[in-house]
Amino acid sequence: MKKRFIAALAASMLTLTALAGCAGGETASTDSDYEYIKNNGKMVIGITEYQPMNYYDENGNLTGFDTEFAQAVCEKLGIQAEFQIIDWDTKETELKSSNIDCIWNGLTVTEERRANMDFTTPYLANKQCVVINSADADKYTDIASLSSALMSAESGSAGETAIQSATELASVSYTASASQADALLALNAGNYDAIVIDYTMAQASCGQGDYSNLMIVEGIPMASELYAIGFRTGSDMTGHVNDAIKEMVDDGSLKAIAEKYELTELYEEALNQ
Repeated sequence: MKKRFIAALAASMLTLTALAGCAGGETASTDSDYEYIKNNGKMVIGITEYQPMNYYDENGNLTGFDTEFAQAVCEKLGIQAEFQIIDWDTKETELKSSNIDCIWNGLTVTEERRANMDFTTPYLANKQCVVINSADADKYTDIASLSSALMSAESGSAGETAIQSATELASVSYTASASQADALLALNAGNYDAIVIDYTMAQASCGQGDYSNLMIVEGIPMASELYAIGFRTGSDMTGHVNDAIKEMVDDGSLKAIAEKYELTELYEEALNQ
């Protein structure tokens, strides 16, 4: 009797485990990312708050170039766009573990990242730039003048790489920030002498509103780059999104979004590469 009871209990446990797995829905272990996302009816998009790509407007609504771009692509694919704030420093882990389906937030294409994700067709050009307080305009005029500065950039970002790879900045005092927005806030508060962030964000922020006292140092060229969307390695979703991007390029709808956020020049530069 005791053996039969234990066997029955074990069988019940296996049944419950199987039912629980079914109740949780399909996982990204399926061979097709596209089918997995279609079956879920949504694409979970990893972002950070980053104007003009993904940010909250005065009414608390998420907006921005990448936000509208992603919504338009998802509409073409018959799914919903679901945006999820992530820690940029662990974005590859979030993607690989299927906590998100893609990274769509001013993501720079690099060879190092190609080892951990698949990229779509690049859709926007960008570069890294140095931002300072305008009161220091005469102090920081070239990269050599920053050698003893207190600097910051977003952890794991192209800005951080630009600082760490510049021989002229080997002696700077560097502290990583959790996000580009945090770096801007800290610079504005006087915690740093200079930061390195995406030109797209600097252009949308410096000289305006709370950041009216901040400026881009045009005389300090940093790394040029391209933005693309990052999917899991080997994902068939990349091809489907590329098809949607091509449609938007051909019908002019992607250019219209770029014009809305004053990114036309960077959009056209990416198309020409």
